[in-house]
Amino acid sequence: MELSLKSEYAILAMLELANNTAINQPLQIRQIAHQQNIPDRYLEQLLATLKRQGLVKSQRGAKGGYVLARDPWEISLLEIIRGIEGYDPISEKSSKSGSESASLAVIREAWELAQKAASNVLDDCTLKDLCDRQRQRQIATTMYYI
Repeated sequence: MELSLKSEYAILAMLELANNTAINQPLQIRQIAHQQNIPDRYLEQLLATLKRQGLVKSQRGAKGGYVLARDPWEISLLEIIRGIEGYDPISEKSSKSGSESASLAVIREAWELAQKAASNVLDDCTLKDLCDRQRQRQIATTMYYI
């Protein structure tokens, strides 16, 4: 279970959009790319995929760009990963063999439990949760002590 670079970039872009939800202005690709250190061309492809999945909306024009399609607390990390990868990479089922040994069966069951737990964590974690955690870290790192 590892987060692909594609999913990581998509989550970073969505996080940037979520952090700017209060401003209520669309962000352009170059702004998101610059803030999150994502290659422009790659981000363009990711945002197109996220748009097809209904996670972001685009606005045309001089003041155009991208905004979240829903509120940050309504979008989970698992939904973003599924949208980008086209499937749920965490809960992919392993093929069960009818003749597997008891040892292999218990290992497979433990692995499936771990995958289900990871899936539940990602499904429970929203963009708003990440925004809140990010703000807390920024506050903690900018504290001055006398």
